[in-house]
Amino acid sequence: MTVFCGTSNCGKLREFRLAAPDFEIRPVEAAAPEEHGATFEENARIKALYYARFADGWVFADDSGLEVDALGGAPGVHSARFAGPRATDEANNRLLLERLAGARNRSARFVCVIALARGGEVIKTFRGVVNGRILDAPRGSHGFGYDPLFFYEPFGCTFGEAPDEKKMMVSHRAQALAEMFQYLRSQ
Repeated sequence: MTVFCGTSNCGKLREFRLAAPDFEIRPVEAAAPEEHGATFEENARIKALYYARFADGWVFADDSGLEVDALGGAPGVHSARFAGPRATDEANNRLLLERLAGARNRSARFVCVIALARGGEVIKTFRGVVNGRILDAPRGSHGFGYDPLFFYEPFGCTFGEAPDEKKMMVSHRAQALAEMFQYLRSQ
């Protein structure tokens, strides 16, 4: 089955495809919409409805990010642009470490919400969460975003140190995708 994906993030597209061995994931050819929602769910819905205008069939889009307890849930929906509108992963990680300087509680979670649309409406949303903590310095070159700072206790390493296949067994994105693929198989 072919499912269209609305994203301009190459790292996410790679992970979507890793999680979907029995689905063909095709990116929607369209410029990214503006994200102005206050929650991951609102942004995922905005993106799914937008991208659904450019594809015939099932279309999904996600909004995901990092919530850090010591920062009141920030960067949250602003994770990709935490250090500014065109921020790099390195700039976002640097700002996160600056804001956490001296913080004792470094607990955090990655959150992913996927909205699935068809025929101009959002049919269903799926949510995944994985808990960890933020280290004092990045470790590893795998993944993208905050992965090198996100320590996942059951692995004993950061998501940046874990191979993509291992990360995709437990990640927030993998959880939400698994629910979505299960739903699609039942349709």
